[in-house]
Amino acid sequence: MHTAISPSALTSLSTLMQRPTHHLNNVAINGTTQHSWPQFQAHVFSLSQQLALTKQQRFAICCKDSYIFAVAFMAVIHANKKLILPSNHQPAALTELSPHFDVLLHDTDTQIPASLVTINLSPLIHQHQALTSKAVFPTLILADIELTLFTSGSSGTPKAIIKTLDLLDNEIAQLEAIWGQQLQHNHICSTVSHQHIYGLLFRVLWPLCCGRSFDCFNLDYPEQVQAQASTSNILISSPALLKRLNNSVTSTPYNAIFSSGGPLPFAAAQHCQQFLGALPFEVFGSTETGGIGYRQQQQSTTPWLRFDVVKIAVNVEQCLKIRSPFVDPNQWYQTCDHCLLIDDHYFELKGRTDRIIKIEEKRISLTEIERRLCQLAWIDEAAVLPLERQQRLQIAAVITLTAQGTEQLERVGKGQFWLLLRQQLRQWIEPIAIPRRFRPIAAIPLNSQGKRLMRDLENLFNDHN
Repeated sequence: MHTAISPSALTSLSTLMQRPTHHLNNVAINGTTQHSWPQFQAHVFSLSQQLALTKQQRFAICCKDSYIFAVAFMAVIHANKKLILPSNHQPAALTELSPHFDVLLHDTDTQIPASLVTINLSPLIHQHQALTSKAVFPTLILADIELTLFTSGSSGTPKAIIKTLDLLDNEIAQLEAIWGQQLQHNHICSTVSHQHIYGLLFRVLWPLCCGRSFDCFNLDYPEQVQAQASTSNILISSPALLKRLNNSVTSTPYNAIFSSGGPLPFAAAQHCQQFLGALPFEVFGSTETGGIGYRQQQQSTTPWLRFDVVKIAVNVEQCLKIRSPFVDPNQWYQTCDHCLLIDDHYFELKGRTDRIIKIEEKRISLTEIERRLCQLAWIDEAAVLPLERQQRLQIAAVITLTAQGTEQLERVGKGQFWLLLRQQLRQWIEPIAIPRRFRPIAAIPLNSQGKRLMRDLENLFNDHN
């Protein structure tokens, strides 16, 4: 009798596709449709053979279905092609990134720019061919295989980040070492995209390497998240969604919840525990660094615990630096995260130092202005940004209001309300750093990873009001 591979039997990405075909766990599930391990091997082998015959070398993957994405990911690297992951599916964004790739692999015809060379993978995946004895997968040399991801950076302009697959493999091993026993044979549900490193690792590659199944499609709404709660399910999510949970309690809790991509407010973490039955594991890191540390917010002051294999220190400006097998185990990597080291293992984050701008030779912290705004009873959230107007830099703030703030705005009107806000801020902030312009909106625009959409924020000020 064949038995399923134990999750503790971690498989490296280098030999993943060599896993025996009698592996019984499903790879991915979409409603009643289940994709088995032999089917996954067949699809990867078939696609890799097709791609190996093409003259193009650089293949971008942009899929909504995580199973098709996983097939494409493994097929591209087994075809010895370059792998590129655009950060979103928007036509203008794909066109902007097109100099980085030759062919776009996708699973839908909607909104794909006509100017791109594309291959629709849906017809291939829907073929139910049997795995043949010809399906042979060589062992991969992960240090020689590059993956290009994109991060928006502080300017909002996509920045290419190149990582070798051995760095991702190292991180998967660390994640399994920390949480593998708790996750066991659980199924993975997700609200975040696999196109970014957090979703790529947590919802696709880590489950693949440990024999856990995952959902083919995102849970997009809080109601879906609550409906899927189960002690045999894991939720991969972000502050963007966890802050939007409603007040209905799930019938059974998730076994574990993960959050990354941005800071999770303490109130949202507690709310999540109350209504989804689990206090989220928050993971701190970036595309460049990989994971650095994690925590569960028992209190608002709960510090971060570094990953066992990551060494931490601070520079003279008290900014965190790391030596990590997810970046380079032999070199220190300097971040822009202002940090207080508690000891060799625990640290507190104090904000980003790269959100410092200069106006009239004065250094101004945008993070500090946001923090002071959010201390006011009228403000729920704030996003502060620099705007260049008539060759002069000025500070603007996009804000969401509390019920008390909405009532005050309606009572006194916008002009008076902005004056009152500035008056309050003068308690802490010098006049030159006080925002000149405000925009109240219902919610700060975020992508699925919980990252702020800087261009959308800037566009709110493209008028002359």
